[in-house]
Amino acid sequence: MSILNESLADQIGKSMFEEGREKTHSAIIAPVNNRSYVAGDKSNPLKYVTIPEMFRETVAKFGPRDALAFPADNQTLTYYDLDREVDSLASGFLALGLEKGDRIGIWSPNKLEWILTQYATARIGLILVNINPAYRLSELEYALNKSGCKALITAEKFKSSDYLKMIRRLAPELEKCEPGRLISSKLPTLKIVIGIKEDPGQGIFSFDQIRTLGGPAQQLRLDDITRSLSPDDSINIQFTSGTTGAPKGATLSHFNIVNNASHVVDRMNFSDTERLCIPVPLYHCFGMVMGSLGCVSRGACMVFPGEAFDPEETLAAVAKSRCTALYGVPTMFVAMLDHPRLEEFDLSTLRTGVMAGALCPIEVMKRVVQQMHMKEVTICYGMTETSPVSFQSDIDDPLEKRVSTVGRVQPHVEVRIVDETGADVPVGEQGELWTRGYSVMRGYWEDEEKTREAIVNNGWMRTGDLAILDAEGYCQIVGRLKDMIIRGGENIYPREIEEFLFTHNDIQEVQVFGVPHEKLGEEVCAWIVPREGATLTEEDVKSYCQNQIAHYKIPKYVQMVPELPMTVTGKPQKFVMRDEMMKTLAGRL
Repeated sequence: MSILNESLADQIGKSMFEEGREKTHSAIIAPVNNRSYVAGDKSNPLKYVTIPEMFRETVAKFGPRDALAFPADNQTLTYYDLDREVDSLASGFLALGLEKGDRIGIWSPNKLEWILTQYATARIGLILVNINPAYRLSELEYALNKSGCKALITAEKFKSSDYLKMIRRLAPELEKCEPGRLISSKLPTLKIVIGIKEDPGQGIFSFDQIRTLGGPAQQLRLDDITRSLSPDDSINIQFTSGTTGAPKGATLSHFNIVNNASHVVDRMNFSDTERLCIPVPLYHCFGMVMGSLGCVSRGACMVFPGEAFDPEETLAAVAKSRCTALYGVPTMFVAMLDHPRLEEFDLSTLRTGVMAGALCPIEVMKRVVQQMHMKEVTICYGMTETSPVSFQSDIDDPLEKRVSTVGRVQPHVEVRIVDETGADVPVGEQGELWTRGYSVMRGYWEDEEKTREAIVNNGWMRTGDLAILDAEGYCQIVGRLKDMIIRGGENIYPREIEEFLFTHNDIQEVQVFGVPHEKLGEEVCAWIVPREGATLTEEDVKSYCQNQIAHYKIPKYVQMVPELPMTVTGKPQKFVMRDEMMKTLAGRL
């Protein structure tokens, strides 16, 4: 792998695991000299430890406490239980011949096996490759080959995807080989397939087989291997969405994600008594880093409502497990708030959580605080390539700040807002957000060119997001560089129009994007999900915009839709909307 940005650990300072909970957000960090530059608090040192070292500290302190729960299945494991299960699985991986640095993919929704795999791979330095549960054949083939996976752990099925059938289509050689001895023409590096099923069929190990495969010889090797690991080792590959090209494998180290996980939960004043409900997917940083690792960093309990988000299952899990915190994207919270059985569930134990991934209308935030008791809910911003969080609001920030900004910079992170030349813009002016620090990925796996494009000028990560930094250090995300619409020479930022349209009482969700236009280059298009019972028309929307926003920002095309296409993590897929709209408008553009 080509890693262009060397570890920043030597610059930042190395520190062993600190006992107790940090207060990393005690200092208010704001720009100086009217420059859009801000640096996070450094009063508490970063943890220079690996994931298994952090896990071992937590088990030693909180062994008898609940580590995770799947309340729908009445399944709970203590940290002692989880420790034993992780070591058994790690020993099984060693018995298969897997070695430090090998890549092992996991293609599954949220399941106990996902968590066991996360910590068992880290225990022995295997690089975990997160594969989107929504991937189909071509995407799976690309991810496995790009990362050079030697092994794949796969669920049996999820929604409309039959994973075992799909992997057999890609590797028909499984029908004639012994488990662990695959030689595939399409997947040349893949040798081992493990199915999360009692009997996954010819050529495939069952997950339970691997949990019992290791013996005393492998168990004895575990601690020696863990001691040989470095916090700077690559431990995780997460593929970006690939909306404008092939997905890129953001490669993260122990150092990256251990510290980011800790800082996120610290901003919420997490203690070892928290019980965090995690309906967001584990394959994404939201679930795996902010959720799973965040809990382990404090000895808290992670609670999983089900394999994927369901509003009723999530509400039931919060009530049954007495959760104190909840993660989700705004659309998830809207679905829970609008659920007809909301009042039947006791949510009084909730205090805090994270809402991230998209704009949160203030009315939704007010309802979350009032009806779900989450007075200390926080907003986060970041990207997979930065482990992921760079900005987060404080638990006592005013609601207006929590819906209009993404909070203040995280500890040990630097941020600049720059113009087209790479120069800092003045405070209050718009530019591209760049970030630097311990959280920046090691690079895109086996993609030197894309890494050089993304990480520039001594370690600055170009986010591609347009942002504004105010005099107090709060950051407002105003759009994506690539989302910008150029209409007749006018630069139009969709986020600005979306925020205005959100003020309409009959609009529940809205996304604005550009579609091609012969004379103007692009025209403005809005997809809108009306509130239930509303009778909203295209003309209603356009009339609402008249004399309120500039004429050239008023959507030329307005489409009412029952729902918006979203990623698994709740991010709107504007490229899907654009493609569909272009088909609808064919012959008119």
